[in-house]
Parts: sequence; C-alpha cells; structure tokens
Amino acid sequence: MNLSKLSEILNEEPKFRFVQANKALFQDFISSWDEVSNFSKNLRERLNLNCPIEIKAELIGAKNAKSLKALIELIDGEKIETVLIRQKTKEGTRNTVCLSSQVGCALACAFCATGDFGFRRNLDYLEIVEQVLFWARFLKDEGREEKIDNIVFMGMGEPFLNYDEFIKAAKFLNNEETFNFAARRLSVSTSGIVEGIKKISGEKLQINLAISLHTADENLRKDLMPIAKKYSIREILKAVDNYILKSGRRVMFEYLMLKNINDSDKDALALAKIMRKPLYMVNLIPYNPTGRFQASSPERMEKFKKILEENQVPVTLRHSVGAELSAACGQLRGRK
Repeated sequence: MNLSKLSEILNEEPKFRFVQANKALFQDFISSWDEVSNFSKNLRERLNLNCPIEIKAELIGAKNAKSLKALIELIDGEKIETVLIRQKTKEGTRNTVCLSSQVGCALACAFCATGDFGFRRNLDYLEIVEQVLFWARFLKDEGREEKIDNIVFMGMGEPFLNYDEFIKAAKFLNNEETFNFAARRLSVSTSGIVEGIKKISGEKLQINLAISLHTADENLRKDLMPIAKKYSIREILKAVDNYILKSGRRVMFEYLMLKNINDSDKDALALAKIMRKPLYMVNLIPYNPTGRFQASSPERMEKFKKILEENQVPVTLRHSVGAELSAACGQLRGRK
C-alpha cells in the first residue's frame, strides 16, 4: 500500500473527494479504488496506478482459530507482524488487533524473539495504520459483521522509541474522519521509556498505558531487559504516578510468568509491595516459549495470583493464545 501521492492527486479534485476517499478506505475498507463508484473512471485509474492500496501479507493460522497472525510486506521489502486475537464473550466475539511500531527492536529483551532479529527501522504512521486496515478488510471479507474492538500497540518494537509516528497513528485511528476508533479502546505498552511516559501524560488522547515490568527485582530486570540499566523501576513508577495524577486512568503492569525465574512466592510478595497503589493493576501473562525460557505451570500462576490478591493488588491472569502459531511477538518475523 502506498498513499504518499494521495493528497497530490486529490488536490486537483473538489474538496469533498478527500471525505469520500477517507470513508472508502477507512470505513468501507475497500481493497481497490475500482470499488469507489462515485469516482470517475479516470480518477480510479490514476489512484490505482499511483496510490495502490493492495496489502501484501501472508496469513498464518486457520481462519476460525482464536488467534491469527499476518506477516505484512512493506514497500521497501521489509516485513512486520501483526496479530488478531479473538475472544468469545456473552455479547459475541471480541476482536483485538496487536500492532507493530518498528521493524525489529533494539531493546534485546531476553524473553523476546524480536530482539534476536535486531532493529531495522521505524515504521511511519501509515505503515502502522496499514496493519489495522488489513484486519478490518479481513473481518469484512469473512462476512460475519464483526469489527475490531480493541487495538494494542504491543507488537514488534518499542512504541515510545518511535513516539512521533506512534502517536500520529493513534490520533489517525481516533479521528472521526478516518477510523473514528474510540481512544479508550487503544492501548500502548512500553518497556519503561520514561520520556515516553511523560510525553503521553501530556496528550489529550485518552489512550490506555501498560508497562512491561516482569519483575520487581532491579538486578533480574536488568538481566531480562537491558533497557532497565537506563531506567530503574523507581524512575518508571514515578513517571507512572505522574501519568495517573494527570490522566486519572488506571495503568496495567504486564508480568510474563517465567518458570523458576520470576514466579516464586518471594517474587509475588516483592511485586505486591510495589503494586499496592491506587489505579495500579497487574496482568499476569502465560509465556509462549521462544527457546531460552519455559512457561510457569498453571498451578504456579494461580498461586502467584492468589498471593497478589491476598495483598490487595488488583490482578488478572491472561489466557494464553497463539502458541501453536508462534504468536508471541517477533516469533514469526524471526523465523522468516
């Protein structure tokens, strides 16, 4: 997909063409400009030639699976991954899309396969948006009248190391003239880039914030996440407290459960000690193994959760999805 010349072409048209183009692309989810019947044949041909909207992607997983993964090829040949997670609820199916913000990642977290691939480049905001468009078209083509319910910036890369393009994408998704996606259904996860937490504290966009914490032990966190050598847990929590003060919004702390690494009773008590604050919430995540670590057992995760609850820490235990198709971030791209 390449929309770089879209404005140039539409500038020669009446102003209302911009509105029509936005609706066709980001609300009707067309796959070809030929579908826009209120455009002249000449305009459709020019757009198809100069602004192709085909998305080159390889879909991984059965279409009726709980999670699906797509490997999207960008204009320069680089590839990124994005995931669709489907959860059954009383109201029907809830669809969550996980977006990448970079090609690869420079942070080299020990538990993440994307780090093994290294960092290639940042995505621009339209390359981030393209991932949402891919899944919106997919759901439309399925004909189930389903929609995307939640969007999370938790795929390849660190969003706050590509802050300007990430926030531009978030605002684009929220814009009523494009996707008109509710800001409260947008979430961003950071490894703890303090400057990014401070920046998002000043945004008017009511996006949800999640922190990849994974341990309350500073030394262990430095082993698991090299970025922790720059930003201490204390600094991160100070920035989070400021975010909560300004936004009044709850913050999610993500905690990957790694067998015999961070899942002991002692680890749970240490976590509870720093998590007993208003609007803090812990999300325990079953680990999809990438080779170096093993996942904690269901019994150990339940015991860990119970300790947090006994210490008045709000906590959820996420159900694992996608291990069968390597849906942990970075696994597919790493294999390719």
